Amino acid sequence: MPSSPHLLSTLHSEDWHTPKGRFIREVMFGMNDGLVSTIGFVAGATGALMQTRVVLLAGIASVVAGALAMGIGAYLASKSQRDFFESEKERERREIEEVPELERKEIRDIFTKLGFLKDEVEMIVNRVTSDKALWVRFMMREELGILEESFDNPVTVGFLMAGAYVVGGIAPLLPYLVMEDVLMALKVAVAVSLVALFIIGVGKTVLTKQPWLKSGMEVMLLGSLAAGVGFGIGKLVALLWPEVGAVGI
Repeated sequence: MPSSPHLLSTLHSEDWHTPKGRFIREVMFGMNDGLVSTIGFVAGATGALMQTRVVLLAGIASVVAGALAMGIGAYLASKSQRDFFESEKERERREIEEVPELERKEIRDIFTKLGFLKDEVEMIVNRVTSDKALWVRFMMREELGILEESFDNPVTVGFLMAGAYVVGGIAPLLPYLVMEDVLMALKVAVAVSLVALFIIGVGKTVLTKQPWLKSGMEVMLLGSLAAGVGFGIGKLVALLWPEVGAVGI
Protein backbone atom coordinates (compact mmCIF):
# COMPACT_ATOMS: atom_id res chain seq x y z
CA MET A 1 0.00 0.00 0.00
CA PRO A 2 1.54 3.38 -0.96
CA SER A 3 2.48 5.68 1.86
CA SER A 4 0.40 8.80 2.38
CA PRO A 5 2.02 12.23 1.80
CA HIS A 6 1.43 13.06 5.46
CA LEU A 7 3.27 9.94 6.60
CA LEU A 8 6.17 10.62 4.27
CA SER A 9 6.44 14.21 5.47
CA THR A 10 6.45 12.96 9.06
CA LEU A 11 9.15 10.39 8.40
CA HIS A 12 11.29 12.94 6.62
CA SER A 13 10.61 15.68 9.14
CA GLU A 14 13.51 17.92 10.11
CA ASP A 15 11.99 18.70 13.52
CA TRP A 16 14.95 17.25 15.37
CA HIS A 17 17.20 19.92 13.82
CA THR A 18 15.02 22.70 15.25
CA PRO A 19 15.27 24.25 18.74
CA LYS A 20 12.39 21.97 19.79
CA GLY A 21 14.43 18.91 18.88
CA ARG A 22 17.51 20.23 20.65
CA PHE A 23 15.48 20.98 23.77
CA ILE A 24 14.23 17.39 23.81
CA ARG A 25 17.85 16.29 23.57
CA GLU A 26 18.74 18.38 26.64
CA VAL A 27 15.80 16.92 28.58
CA MET A 28 16.65 13.32 27.68
CA PHE A 29 20.33 13.58 28.50
CA GLY A 30 19.64 15.58 31.66
CA MET A 31 17.26 12.90 32.94
CA ASN A 32 19.74 10.18 32.04
CA ASP A 33 22.56 11.91 33.93
CA GLY A 34 20.29 12.55 36.92
CA LEU A 35 19.25 8.91 37.13
CA VAL A 36 22.71 7.41 36.68
CA SER A 37 24.42 9.85 39.07
CA THR A 38 21.77 9.53 41.75
CA ILE A 39 21.47 5.74 41.72
CA GLY A 40 25.27 5.50 41.95
CA PHE A 41 25.36 7.97 44.83
CA VAL A 42 22.41 6.40 46.66
CA ALA A 43 23.93 2.93 46.34
CA GLY A 44 27.20 4.20 47.77
CA ALA A 45 25.44 6.03 50.60
CA THR A 46 23.39 2.94 51.42
CA GLY A 47 26.51 0.81 51.60
CA ALA A 48 28.21 3.29 53.91
CA LEU A 49 25.41 4.70 56.06
CA MET A 50 22.79 1.91 56.20
CA GLN A 51 20.11 4.34 57.43
CA THR A 52 17.14 5.24 55.24
CA ARG A 53 16.68 8.80 56.49
CA VAL A 54 20.34 9.68 56.18
CA VAL A 55 20.54 8.21 52.66
CA LEU A 56 17.42 10.14 51.63
CA LEU A 57 18.73 13.48 52.89
CA ALA A 58 22.15 12.87 51.36
CA GLY A 59 20.48 11.88 48.08
CA ILE A 60 18.38 15.04 48.00
CA ALA A 61 21.49 17.15 48.60
CA SER A 62 23.27 15.28 45.81
CA VAL A 63 20.42 15.83 43.35
CA VAL A 64 20.22 19.56 44.15
CA ALA A 65 23.98 20.00 43.81
CA GLY A 66 24.08 17.96 40.60
CA ALA A 67 21.15 19.87 39.08
CA LEU A 68 22.81 23.21 39.84
CA ALA A 69 26.10 22.03 38.36
CA MET A 70 24.44 20.65 35.22
CA GLY A 71 22.24 23.71 34.76
CA ILE A 72 25.08 26.19 35.21
CA GLY A 73 27.33 24.11 32.95
CA ALA A 74 24.70 23.98 30.21
CA TYR A 75 24.07 27.73 30.54
CA LEU A 76 27.76 28.62 30.32
CA ALA A 77 28.36 26.29 27.37
CA SER A 78 25.39 27.69 25.45
CA LYS A 79 26.33 31.28 26.30
CA SER A 80 29.93 30.71 25.20
CA GLN A 81 28.69 29.43 21.84
CA ARG A 82 26.47 32.48 21.37
CA ASP A 83 29.28 34.85 22.44
CA PHE A 84 31.57 33.21 19.90
CA PHE A 85 28.92 33.64 17.21
CA GLU A 86 28.49 37.33 18.01
CA SER A 87 32.25 37.97 17.97
CA GLU A 88 32.60 36.24 14.58
CA LYS A 89 29.63 38.18 13.25
CA GLU A 90 31.22 41.46 14.32
CA ARG A 91 34.50 40.43 12.69
CA GLU A 92 32.69 39.73 9.41
CA ARG A 93 31.01 43.16 9.57
CA ARG A 94 34.42 44.83 9.96
CA GLU A 95 35.92 42.87 7.07
CA ILE A 96 33.00 43.81 4.81
CA GLU A 97 33.56 47.47 5.67
CA GLU A 98 37.37 47.43 5.49
CA VAL A 99 38.15 44.88 2.72
CA PRO A 100 34.96 44.47 0.66
CA GLU A 101 36.77 43.28 -2.46
CA LEU A 102 38.45 40.47 -0.57
CA GLU A 103 35.06 39.40 0.79
CA ARG A 104 33.59 39.50 -2.74
CA LYS A 105 36.44 37.33 -3.94
CA GLU A 106 35.64 34.78 -1.22
CA ILE A 107 32.05 34.60 -2.47
CA ARG A 108 33.28 34.14 -6.03
CA ASP A 109 35.60 31.35 -4.93
CA ILE A 110 32.78 29.55 -3.09
CA PHE A 111 30.45 29.46 -6.10
CA THR A 112 33.18 28.87 -8.66
CA LYS A 113 34.16 25.71 -6.75
CA LEU A 114 30.50 24.64 -6.85
CA GLY A 115 30.62 24.74 -10.65
CA PHE A 116 28.70 27.96 -11.37
CA LEU A 117 29.54 29.84 -14.58
CA LYS A 118 31.29 33.22 -14.35
CA ASP A 119 28.14 35.20 -15.25
CA GLU A 120 26.13 33.26 -12.71
CA VAL A 121 28.75 33.85 -10.05
CA GLU A 122 28.78 37.61 -10.68
CA MET A 123 25.00 37.74 -10.51
CA ILE A 124 25.06 35.96 -7.14
CA VAL A 125 27.86 38.20 -5.83
CA ASN A 126 25.94 41.33 -6.80
CA ARG A 127 22.77 40.04 -5.17
CA VAL A 128 24.47 39.00 -1.91
CA THR A 129 26.53 42.18 -1.55
CA SER A 130 23.62 44.49 -2.27
CA ASP A 131 22.40 44.08 1.32
CA LYS A 132 24.90 44.33 4.21
CA ALA A 133 22.81 42.18 6.56
CA LEU A 134 22.43 39.49 3.89
CA TRP A 135 26.14 39.73 3.13
CA VAL A 136 27.13 39.16 6.75
CA ARG A 137 24.66 36.30 7.14
CA PHE A 138 25.92 34.68 3.95
CA MET A 139 29.56 34.86 5.06
CA MET A 140 28.71 33.42 8.46
CA ARG A 141 26.92 30.47 6.87
CA GLU A 142 28.99 29.73 3.79
CA GLU A 143 32.49 30.77 4.86
CA LEU A 144 32.42 29.86 8.56
CA GLY A 145 29.59 27.32 8.63
CA ILE A 146 27.92 29.02 11.61
CA LEU A 147 24.13 29.18 11.69
CA GLU A 148 22.49 31.68 14.04
CA GLU A 149 19.40 29.50 14.52
CA SER A 150 21.57 26.68 15.89
CA PHE A 151 22.16 28.63 19.10
CA ASP A 152 19.51 28.31 21.81
CA ASN A 153 18.68 30.67 24.66
CA PRO A 154 21.31 29.91 27.36
CA VAL A 155 18.85 30.53 30.21
CA THR A 156 16.30 28.15 28.70
CA VAL A 157 18.95 25.48 28.13
CA GLY A 158 20.24 25.83 31.69
CA PHE A 159 16.79 25.53 33.28
CA LEU A 160 15.84 22.59 31.05
CA MET A 161 19.01 20.69 31.89
CA ALA A 162 18.69 21.35 35.63
CA GLY A 163 14.98 20.46 35.66
CA ALA A 164 15.54 17.26 33.70
CA TYR A 165 18.34 16.28 36.08
CA VAL A 166 16.02 16.74 39.08
CA VAL A 167 13.26 14.69 37.44
CA GLY A 168 15.73 11.90 36.68
CA GLY A 169 17.24 12.05 40.16
CA ILE A 170 13.91 11.79 41.99
CA ALA A 171 13.15 8.20 40.92
CA PRO A 172 15.96 6.50 42.91
CA LEU A 173 15.03 8.47 46.05
CA LEU A 174 11.31 7.61 46.20
CA PRO A 175 11.73 4.16 47.85
CA TYR A 176 13.74 5.75 50.67
CA LEU A 177 10.84 8.08 51.31
CA VAL A 178 8.34 5.29 52.02
CA MET A 179 10.44 2.30 53.17
CA GLU A 180 12.26 1.72 56.47
CA ASP A 181 14.44 -1.22 55.37
CA VAL A 182 17.40 0.51 53.74
CA LEU A 183 18.56 -2.53 51.73
CA MET A 184 15.05 -3.20 50.45
CA ALA A 185 14.76 0.46 49.53
CA LEU A 186 18.00 0.15 47.55
CA LYS A 187 16.71 -2.91 45.69
CA VAL A 188 13.48 -1.13 44.77
CA ALA A 189 15.41 2.03 43.81
CA VAL A 190 17.66 0.02 41.50
CA ALA A 191 14.69 -1.75 39.91
CA VAL A 192 12.79 1.51 39.34
CA SER A 193 15.92 3.21 38.01
CA LEU A 194 16.75 0.40 35.61
CA VAL A 195 13.26 0.48 34.12
CA ALA A 196 13.46 4.27 33.80
CA LEU A 197 16.94 4.05 32.25
CA PHE A 198 15.75 1.49 29.72
CA ILE A 199 12.86 3.79 28.75
CA ILE A 200 15.23 6.75 28.42
CA GLY A 201 17.60 4.64 26.32
CA VAL A 202 14.72 3.71 24.02
CA GLY A 203 13.59 7.32 23.88
CA LYS A 204 17.09 8.45 22.88
CA THR A 205 16.84 6.42 19.68
CA VAL A 206 14.53 9.10 18.30
CA LEU A 207 17.61 11.33 18.28
CA THR A 208 20.45 8.84 17.83
CA LYS A 209 18.64 6.53 15.35
CA GLN A 210 20.20 3.48 17.03
CA PRO A 211 18.30 0.18 17.46
CA TRP A 212 15.92 0.72 20.39
CA LEU A 213 16.76 -2.53 22.20
CA LYS A 214 20.51 -1.93 22.01
CA SER A 215 20.18 1.65 23.22
CA GLY A 216 17.84 0.71 26.07
CA MET A 217 20.07 -2.13 27.27
CA GLU A 218 23.20 0.00 27.00
CA VAL A 219 21.82 2.78 29.19
CA MET A 220 20.36 0.25 31.64
CA LEU A 221 23.67 -1.61 31.97
CA LEU A 222 25.56 1.63 32.59
CA GLY A 223 23.09 2.44 35.36
CA SER A 224 23.63 -1.02 36.85
CA LEU A 225 27.39 -0.49 36.75
CA ALA A 226 27.04 2.89 38.48
CA ALA A 227 24.88 1.37 41.22
CA GLY A 228 27.22 -1.59 41.73
CA VAL A 229 30.37 0.52 41.87
CA GLY A 230 28.69 3.03 44.18
CA PHE A 231 27.51 0.34 46.58
CA GLY A 232 30.92 -1.32 46.60
CA ILE A 233 32.69 1.96 47.37
CA GLY A 234 30.19 2.70 50.12
CA LYS A 235 30.78 -0.70 51.70
CA LEU A 236 34.55 -0.19 51.49
CA VAL A 237 34.24 3.20 53.18
CA ALA A 238 32.10 1.67 55.95
CA LEU A 239 34.71 -1.04 56.54
CA LEU A 240 37.65 1.35 56.60
CA TRP A 241 35.87 3.99 58.70
CA PRO A 242 33.19 2.28 60.81
CA GLU A 243 32.20 5.59 62.41
CA VAL A 244 30.72 6.69 59.07
CA GLY A 245 28.05 4.01 59.29
CA ALA A 246 27.14 5.19 62.78
CA VAL A 247 26.08 8.64 61.56
CA GLY A 248 22.49 9.40 62.51
CA ILE A 249 20.03 12.26 62.31
